[in-house]
Amino acid sequence: MSGKAEEDVRENRHVPWRILQALKGSTFTWPFVAGFLFFVVAPIVLSLRVVLYNKQKSGLGLGEAKEVFVGADNLVRAVQDTTFWTGFGRVALYAVIMVPLTQFLSMVMALLIDSVKAKTAGKFRILLLLPYMTPGVVSTIIWIYLYSPTTSPFKWTGINFFDSNLVWFSMGQMAVWAGLGFNMLIMFGSLQSIPHEIIEAARIDGASELRIAFSIKVPFMVSSVTFTTLFGIIGTLQLFNEPYFFRSISPQTITKDFTPAMQIYNEAFQVGNINYATALSLLLAAVLCVASILLYVAQGKVNRA
Repeated sequence: MSGKAEEDVRENRHVPWRILQALKGSTFTWPFVAGFLFFVVAPIVLSLRVVLYNKQKSGLGLGEAKEVFVGADNLVRAVQDTTFWTGFGRVALYAVIMVPLTQFLSMVMALLIDSVKAKTAGKFRILLLLPYMTPGVVSTIIWIYLYSPTTSPFKWTGINFFDSNLVWFSMGQMAVWAGLGFNMLIMFGSLQSIPHEIIEAARIDGASELRIAFSIKVPFMVSSVTFTTLFGIIGTLQLFNEPYFFRSISPQTITKDFTPAMQIYNEAFQVGNINYATALSLLLAAVLCVASILLYVAQGKVNRA
């Protein structure tokens, strides 16, 4: 070995080759890390300061509002806010029904697509992903047309989808329509990781396609189901688009604080109380964090069982 080569080895001996490769590979994550720090971490840090203050006017309330330090008063008020917890109870009940239903339908779609030829499966994947890829404004127009008593193609049924007794059913239809394709794609991807030899061995042993689905394919989908369930719960507890759309049609049914996200929006942009809206946001984030941890722990127990 030449003298220069030996010197290079001595200089880099303290840094293993694998670590150098890992550091080089990590550079691909820097754009994401920068965006995460700027758009997620930084707003959270700033909100911790905002929640400690309130804007108050002195005298008769005609003067300029000044920021006053109130400590944890906003957080205490948020925790004791019965309106927030009532709205949270609504979306929690909605999540208990809608998330399992969406997951079940997504699993069925993934299993059915996995059972057909690759060319046919590709066509169905595109069709099921179209609702997920549709912009929110466009999908809202579609549902206004479908639900409208005057323009709906289903008006012959006499069903009023904006009725107070059907509002949750109507919102559930919108949510399933929008989320089914994404969940199906994640689950279908996990099915592609199953070794083909296992499926062939099961068929040689005489296992039916239904038995293969329940005994082989479904266990392989556990991690993807947990992943999509976590996102489904987080998204459902932050429910905003569907009830906000229905409020414009049926304000007597959907109030301005119907869900926690709607209450936060109302406090921030209608009432103008940014400080209290921030406290509600932090409370909602804490509840979502606890729910995510519980689901993660449950997943670990299922995987170890």
